[in-house]
Amino acid sequence: VSLRISSSSLGPPPPSLEKQLVCPICLEVFTKPVVILPCQHNLCRKCANDVGSTLTSGGRFRCPSCRHEVVLDRHGVYGLQRNLLVENIIDMYRQGGTSTNPSVEVKVDHPMCDHHGDERINIYCLSCSVPTCSMCKVFGAHRDCEVAPLDAVFTTQKAELTDCISMLVGNNERIQAIISHLEETCRAVNENGGRQKSKVCETFDHLFAVLEEKKGEMTLRISTEQEEKLDYVRGLRRKYSEHVENAAKLLETAIQTLDESEMALFLQVTKPLIVEGTDTSHLDQLQHGYEDMGHFTADIERQRQALATVDFIRGVCVCVCVCVTLGANEHILSLEGISQRANMLASLLSLSVSHFSVVTVTHTLCRQRQ
Repeated sequence: VSLRISSSSLGPPPPSLEKQLVCPICLEVFTKPVVILPCQHNLCRKCANDVGSTLTSGGRFRCPSCRHEVVLDRHGVYGLQRNLLVENIIDMYRQGGTSTNPSVEVKVDHPMCDHHGDERINIYCLSCSVPTCSMCKVFGAHRDCEVAPLDAVFTTQKAELTDCISMLVGNNERIQAIISHLEETCRAVNENGGRQKSKVCETFDHLFAVLEEKKGEMTLRISTEQEEKLDYVRGLRRKYSEHVENAAKLLETAIQTLDESEMALFLQVTKPLIVEGTDTSHLDQLQHGYEDMGHFTADIERQRQALATVDFIRGVCVCVCVCVTLGANEHILSLEGISQRANMLASLLSLSVSHFSVVTVTHTLCRQRQ
């Protein structure tokens, strides 16, 4: 069956839907292009531009519907996203509903039955969900089916389609709200993650500074004793060097004395030479292991174990799973994060309205992953 109905048969939009297509500034049906604000309300771009041209607060103004503050970027109102769904609905009803007078005749291009070429399609088969003609009901394939007048089914399905359009508009706004919440969560996660990274870096920088200070203090103690020992050893070396020089002179004198033939003169000088040659009591001796510096070995095992256990403070983690129903489809939103995610859960719950219902909400408290 070939069915062709002109766009004018759609008629004017119902009051409930037409109210959603009215700009809150000019109070007329939206004029394309239509822009959607972050708060999910719509404006004609021309009206938004008129408001933006009078701004004195650095690209900020309040939504005329909910008073939510809107911050424009460097592109101004041209940076706002267009709501193509609303624009398409406006085009459809402007094409099919330009006249609100019910007495105006609607011109319909009546299709003919494919099986009975001279019969117009004038009934609707409820069993097969197709339009057909009276001959098909009496003699044809639909003689055992339940049928209804074409205009009655047309009115019913037109109302259902209108409700569906209203639901799509409402769901689109609510989905946009969820997207805004998710984008805000992404920004918050990035900001909080960067902030915590900076704090961790500052903590470790402070720890490094403490370790550097302690290292300097301990190496200074080693250097102090090292210099003291070196000074003592160098002084002792000088004394031994002087002793060697004196011994060499004494040796030379002793050899010369051996050549003395006069016994009385020999005996006068030998006794002091022998005493001086055998006297080494004034020379100090280094203690065994004097060079050892092992007592400066640092015991950091306890500190090493403490550093190995450095971790984040354990806190409460909120895991949220939201199951929403949009029409016949279910969508699962799983959110996991620190306790501030509860704020987003509350925002999601506030969006629960007809045709967009939160059917399952579960949340669990768990320990943050170690």
